[in-house]
Amino acid sequence: MSTNVTVQELEHRRKRAVEAVREGQTPATVAKVLGVHRVTVYRWLRLARQPEGLDALPLRRPLALSDEQFRELEALLLQGASAHGWPNDLWTAARVQQLILHHCAVDLHPEYVRKLLKRRLGWSSQKPQTKAKERNEDEIRRWKEEEFPRLAGAAQERDAYLVFLDESCFQLTPTVRRTLAPRGQTPLLKCWDKRDKISAISAITLSPQRHLPGLMFQLLPDKQNFHGEEVVAFLTSMRRSLPRFTVVWDRNQIHSRSKVVRAYLARHPEIVVEDFPGYAPELNPDEMVWGWTKYGRLSNYAAPHLRELRERVETELEYLRDHPYALLDFIDHTELPLAG
Repeated sequence: MSTNVTVQELEHRRKRAVEAVREGQTPATVAKVLGVHRVTVYRWLRLARQPEGLDALPLRRPLALSDEQFRELEALLLQGASAHGWPNDLWTAARVQQLILHHCAVDLHPEYVRKLLKRRLGWSSQKPQTKAKERNEDEIRRWKEEEFPRLAGAAQERDAYLVFLDESCFQLTPTVRRTLAPRGQTPLLKCWDKRDKISAISAITLSPQRHLPGLMFQLLPDKQNFHGEEVVAFLTSMRRSLPRFTVVWDRNQIHSRSKVVRAYLARHPEIVVEDFPGYAPELNPDEMVWGWTKYGRLSNYAAPHLRELRERVETELEYLRDHPYALLDFIDHTELPLAG
């Protein structure tokens, strides 16, 4: 609402809103047409039912926030939405509008609130990251500060490679990300609505001398899933290149809890396995191989068939294998305490 709206225009707008609702329009529709929030329309309707009518509402009210109110608002927002009664800490324009109305007695439209947050506070629209409630932050911190230095030091003492391993899959259904297009013209991405997939396993390898890391990977036949047997096959292929190594992987049941994998490890003491703490994928640099590939290089890529998808995935993984500094960035991003 513009600050140069006259008193007469304000009164006319309120009367129009009340009359439109009485004629059958919904408050939400009326609010959208008049450029106000529907809460405002509801307030006008309540006042219209009182004996004094709309005259009970002051014709002039604050239409903007002062600098002091903005400082107060920023402090309130930094407390998180849950501190103000919402079920999580995510702020929406509608929630902020309600916060401003409650604390500052200023009723602003949510879209105007969104613009104010961007212009005055430097906020931006962001996609929240999810975090498992099962995470034990103290245990993750302890593993990173105590367990990882122990296992990395033990691997170096026995002149063994340090290997970070993980599995993933690539589907015909593309990973859709934001792209550019003319305003109001949503781009269309034609793709198969199929769950056909290619399962993949990879490992970032780090030598005992802490030279540049390497990448080993393997793709399963189309539409197949990983089991203990496939994990053993990959470990066997690594043994051809790495005489001794310590594998650090997640606690997936196809790893050391698999009978097939346990039996294989018992026959090969040159392979030591260690688990990452639960629900901490950010500690595994091999997770970033999949993130870089699926959500970066292959985002919005709709392969016509699995054969072409396989060729593209192999090309991207071969690129990473040939660019060890990219792999080193993945390792550095985990902030794991690697000496040497």
